[in-house]
Amino acid sequence: MKLRTALMIGAACVSLATFGAKKNTAASGNPFLSEYKTKYEIPPFDKIKLEHYLPAIEAGIKEQNAEIAAIVANPAKPDFDNTVLALDNSGNTLSKVSYVFLALSESDATDEMQELAKKVSPMLTAQNDEIYMNDALFARIKAVHDNADALGLDAMQKRLTEKYYKRFVRNGALLSPADKEKLKELNRQEAELELSFANNVMHEMSSNVIYVTDKKRLAGLSQTTIDDAAALAAKKGHEGWAFTPTGATRLAVLGSADDRALREEMYKLYTNTASRGDEWDNSKNINAIIQIRQQKAKMLGFETFADYAVDPVMAHKVEAAEDLLMQIWRPAIAKVAEEVADMQDYANRHGANITIEPWDYYYYAEKVKAEKFNFSEDQVAPYFELNSVVKNGIFYAANKLYGITFTEMKDAPKYNPEVTVYDVKDEKGNHVAVFMTDYYPRAIKAQGAWMSEMNSEYNYQGKSVRPIIFNVASLTPPTKDAPSLLSMDEVETVFHEFGHALHGMLTRAPFHSLQGTNVDRDLVEMPSQINEHWALVPEVLKNYARHYKTGEVIPQELIDKLIDSHKFNQGFMTTELVGAALLDIEWHKLNWCKDVDVKAFEQSVKKRLRMPREVEFRYRSPYFKHIFDNDQYSCGYYTYLWSQVLETDGWERFAEEGPFNKAVANDYRKYILEAGDAEDPMKAYIHFRGQEPNADALLRYRGLK
Repeated sequence: MKLRTALMIGAACVSLATFGAKKNTAASGNPFLSEYKTKYEIPPFDKIKLEHYLPAIEAGIKEQNAEIAAIVANPAKPDFDNTVLALDNSGNTLSKVSYVFLALSESDATDEMQELAKKVSPMLTAQNDEIYMNDALFARIKAVHDNADALGLDAMQKRLTEKYYKRFVRNGALLSPADKEKLKELNRQEAELELSFANNVMHEMSSNVIYVTDKKRLAGLSQTTIDDAAALAAKKGHEGWAFTPTGATRLAVLGSADDRALREEMYKLYTNTASRGDEWDNSKNINAIIQIRQQKAKMLGFETFADYAVDPVMAHKVEAAEDLLMQIWRPAIAKVAEEVADMQDYANRHGANITIEPWDYYYYAEKVKAEKFNFSEDQVAPYFELNSVVKNGIFYAANKLYGITFTEMKDAPKYNPEVTVYDVKDEKGNHVAVFMTDYYPRAIKAQGAWMSEMNSEYNYQGKSVRPIIFNVASLTPPTKDAPSLLSMDEVETVFHEFGHALHGMLTRAPFHSLQGTNVDRDLVEMPSQINEHWALVPEVLKNYARHYKTGEVIPQELIDKLIDSHKFNQGFMTTELVGAALLDIEWHKLNWCKDVDVKAFEQSVKKRLRMPREVEFRYRSPYFKHIFDNDQYSCGYYTYLWSQVLETDGWERFAEEGPFNKAVANDYRKYILEAGDAEDPMKAYIHFRGQEPNADALLRYRGLK
């Protein structure tokens, strides 16, 4: 469920320039160093080779440095256009190549791409430092910032100027020359460590395998899971069946395998990812990353990195984030006790003669769910065919709400044959965006699901560029006998990531750094999470949930069971999520620079929280990529919950006035989806909702109150 965006490259964070940069015509044959000739300037993936990246990045850095030098040398008095806007529009070539490289380094992460990343990541980090520690450039930014009223800046121009000013300060612009050099070195080291962390996780996820040769041990698993396991074993040159701890496979085993020993083996394989004491152990990376972040925070005037991370966003104080989490935590763990009691009762009544352990949770939750609601995921999977979920689900709802249509571009360039490309248009037939989907697992694809972009929207002074947005996931793949049939959780993942995509596609902000998902972390998950609600709106559900063989619409009886059971097991799901968010905060509240035992640290956090022993953090530290493979969500994983408070409170307006009420949809589009970071996010939310949010709606929605 993670939103993925590019590293901060050059002037803009994520949204890099497409205007104002000189075209580099050197090194002909390198697609990045000339204009794309493709429709909507989709990157020409078929022409891009591994050897093109490094020269293009080097050329892009040189080009942007020349642009920055020109801003600094400009004899005119600093103003918005010649300083702030010029900075926001710098780095065209670097932007082009970085978008593609960062996208493919996770979705098609070959060994060669991972090796190249080891060279590229420090270069991008260093370039970021060169810009944000440029004294002369900061002096001009500060001059515009301090004289905004005298210069007649409008609200949007002030917003962008303020954003850059704060970004400079948070990146060390006020430090002494010696401390700036020290910060640059710390940034370089951190980038290398984060890359090492990510590579270790990817290696472990693809290399750790459970082999099964006794067919009896497969009891309870779906034929699809069994067939996939047989194919993987054959691919690896083994007899029988092979299971990796990747998302869909792991959950299938934990939720369905009757063989308790197999469930335990899978659980322990996954929860010990990158923590086994060998060369792929991330303990050293974690300690080094935390220590570097604490050093940086202190240099920048904060007691801890947690204080630094939370300061510029909606929460502002670590205590505010923790208070929100604890409001949810207490009722969540109380609900876990009820859920475990129900599972233990079921196990006892069926002669299992066990005590419920963490590897039993998914399995017995399904058993209790089936008994309590006469319902199981297997009943609905045949109705959740991926193509129908996409075309008759997310596209259908988006058309009803926002009037946009999606037409497949069969001849469009693709970075992988499994990618599908769509031309998105509005009611009048105007081009809105390009949308790409990449839904199936690959050995060289990072785990999880995310949204990102291949360019940056821009809409200022008559110039307009529309975005190229993509969703990536690792959903249940098709088999030789059936198409891709999804679980309800996977359906929600599709709707979730598409919510991010809508945020990116519908943006109308004028400047790169204010467009789309360039909003506070506290708000960025709201559009994705609120979009999940349409998955269970009866009109939408009946439109996409059709049996893949017969075309039969999902029966009302199943719909009722699906909705009735939707709040089931929310204690577990909420506890593992809130637990991970609190673990993240605890790591970044550390204010000393010494190594800690990672497992012991986690156990101490669990003890203080009185975490139920049957529940593990959603991500244990050694594979907690959200917070350790970059710092986008560092001390920010809590924002999933913060955003869910906004989401559930905001959804209540749709629920009260109608899920397809045009007035509500228009307000939501105007103040949230189109606005980007045009104004303070709480003000934007209040414009849409008419009130400030509170946690009650979330607790009600999850059945915890």
